[in-house]
Amino acid sequence: MRNLRLIARLDIKGPNLIKGIHLEGLRVIGVPNVYALKYYAQGVDELIYMDCVASLYGRNHLGEIVRAAAQDIFVPMTVGGGIRSIADATEILRCGADKVAINTAAVANPQLITDIARRFGSQCMVLSIEAKQIGPDRWEVYTANGRERTGLDVIEWVKRGVRMGAGEILLTSIDREGTRKGFDTALVKAVTSEINVPVIASGGMGKPEDLVKVAREGDVDAVAMADILHYNRSDLVKIRATAQSAGLAVRPYEIA
Repeated sequence: MRNLRLIARLDIKGPNLIKGIHLEGLRVIGVPNVYALKYYAQGVDELIYMDCVASLYGRNHLGEIVRAAAQDIFVPMTVGGGIRSIADATEILRCGADKVAINTAAVANPQLITDIARRFGSQCMVLSIEAKQIGPDRWEVYTANGRERTGLDVIEWVKRGVRMGAGEILLTSIDREGTRKGFDTALVKAVTSEINVPVIASGGMGKPEDLVKVAREGDVDAVAMADILHYNRSDLVKIRATAQSAGLAVRPYEIA
């Protein structure tokens, strides 16, 4: 049985860690790497850094934050937002990222998925998908941090992305993001049943038990959590214990 990975997601605007609801109404939480270090000390398996306004400005601004984190944090880091080319990916990987997550640029230029997978390996190429439900068992792909419709069907897009080289999917439900209502397990299951690469469920985790539900019903490989950690409504120690009590395989970790 593979381990379920526990991932802290850090959405960033400028120098600040932020949090919104449905990817809107962004509220400043604090200094990103203060929170990253706290989650690392609690045994987080991975971190996701997402530049939420990168699409507006056409570039990723997280280089210095990621470089500083890499000095003290030794778990895989995925960085997304504003990565539009091989050169952009190269730069953020040199700063210390292990993987790049691409959404808007991949929709605009799907060949970028293949180009990054060929240059750095598919394990480095995370296809980030922002999904919004538009009907029964139907979801549409959005870009630009949930602001722009694409007309793309999520299931068709994720299958195409995997065929083109994506090695992992970061699947964010816009409908659930920041709501604390739990993950959109129907969406997650619809995606995991169609592909054979790891899927990270993101958006909606309101309590530790939500992780158990999406792992069992959605068959995910990892969960990304933000609100529940940033607002201290739970911590990774309790979340890990909940997963273990439910019989889910997670990486053993003891706080020194």
